[in-house]
Amino acid sequence: MSVERLTRELGKEIQRDPRYLRYMEAKKANDADANVQMLMAKLTRLQEEYHAEASKETPDTDKMEACDREFQEVYTEIMTTPTMRVFEEAKQEIDDMMNYTVKLLGLVLQGEDPETAEPQPEFGGCTGSCSTCGGCG
Repeated sequence: MSVERLTRELGKEIQRDPRYLRYMEAKKANDADANVQMLMAKLTRLQEEYHAEASKETPDTDKMEACDREFQEVYTEIMTTPTMRVFEEAKQEIDDMMNYTVKLLGLVLQGEDPETAEPQPEFGGCTGSCSTCGGCG
């Protein structure tokens, strides 16, 4: 079987994975959340106002700071909505799955045995050795 065919098979498996299904459901709910979409539009408007002010020959730093403060407030509001929290959790699961997959493929491309290669945790992650650890959670 070709690498392309195997990649397509992997894609099918990913789309059947519960993490992927959760992600797609969370994305759909987030996209349908009118409050989140209204807040996202507000963020875009604030970015445009900030950049318009910043590009002036003599920018009004007070206006820019006010835009930045409001941007941070709106961003925090978005990130604390229930639909966005669920979406972010589901997205993190997908990101973790894909990062693991890419790292595993990288190890295989470096010549490691595809059956036994195991990517190491990210810096700051648990190495499994309590002697190098500052404590759990």
